[in-house]
Amino acid sequence: MEYEEPKFFHVMQYAAAADGDVIDMVSGNPDWEPPAALREALRDYADLSPDAFQYPPSEGLRELREAIATRRGVDLDSVIVTNGTGEANYLAMARAFDRDAGDEALLTDPVYPYYPGKVSMLGGTSTLVPTERDGGLDVDAIAAAASDETALIALNTPNNPTGAVYDLDAIRAVVSVAERVDALVLVDEVYDHFDLSGEFESALTLDSDRVIVTSGFSKSMAITGFRVGYGVFPDGHVSAAKTRHMLVNVAGARPSQYAVTHALAETDPEYYADARDLLADRVDAFTDALDAAGAEYSRPEGAFYVLARFDDFPGTMANVKRLIDEVGVAGMPGEAFGHARGDWIRFALVTPRATEAAERLADHFGG
Repeated sequence: MEYEEPKFFHVMQYAAAADGDVIDMVSGNPDWEPPAALREALRDYADLSPDAFQYPPSEGLRELREAIATRRGVDLDSVIVTNGTGEANYLAMARAFDRDAGDEALLTDPVYPYYPGKVSMLGGTSTLVPTERDGGLDVDAIAAAASDETALIALNTPNNPTGAVYDLDAIRAVVSVAERVDALVLVDEVYDHFDLSGEFESALTLDSDRVIVTSGFSKSMAITGFRVGYGVFPDGHVSAAKTRHMLVNVAGARPSQYAVTHALAETDPEYYADARDLLADRVDAFTDALDAAGAEYSRPEGAFYVLARFDDFPGTMANVKRLIDEVGVAGMPGEAFGHARGDWIRFALVTPRATEAAERLADHFGG
């Protein structure tokens, strides 16, 4: 089977090879400091005894799983620590397809591109379902698309790329659809600390045996390189998910799990609030400049991405490369996220030069 290389890598490689100064707004790598306690834990780890340098439990360090279970209000045994939220999503999707309940995944459009890629790897087929204009869930569209072949419905809130924060009643209605067609619902909540609306509610509060919630610390602690995520699985799916995780990875990395455990215990809520405030300021500055450029855009309720559309400049790969060459700003083509926002370009606000990038866009399109 042939797999398509994610377009993220293609854009990043093109930007890196470009002449001149290019502001990277492609990937979601936070540019702020990780928690101080995380750095301290890593320094301490270097002096631990040799047994600390061996395999951790496959499902993750018990102390970390206990911290996650306490914070999320779930049973310890339901938590599996994974290699980033990406692996947690993979395990959840695999559970959906392994049940002989169909091979179709319903994905919201626009969609995070790695979802359909994983579905394809697992032998499933993806059906893109449109969202509301503001990126919110269109429950009627999901209900109409669901069938006996639907094994999985995947949601992401706060959403990448739209920035929408899904209403919990809408998620509850999607779970009802899943019950009707015998599907599982994956809810990826990796951006839960970046709720700019104050309206986010976790799908874990639904307490449904149809719902698998995934998340991680790559974004919230600004540690995308540490690869610490997790999935919260209903009782009937934990054992199989643990086995697949063990066969694919054996285990995750002990030092990063150790550091995250200490950071969770010792990091004040102000750390996360400061990151949200920083992003809110960047959203304001970036969208002000987009106004000057005459662009249409989506103002995010959560996460840290802005979708923008410029007149007579659709979000194709070719036009993204033109922006890199002519403006010195690298974004992601809207066509990479499905069909609904093919005319748009996504910009990640995780750079201290976000305002400068917006000013460059304003000069180019508004001048």
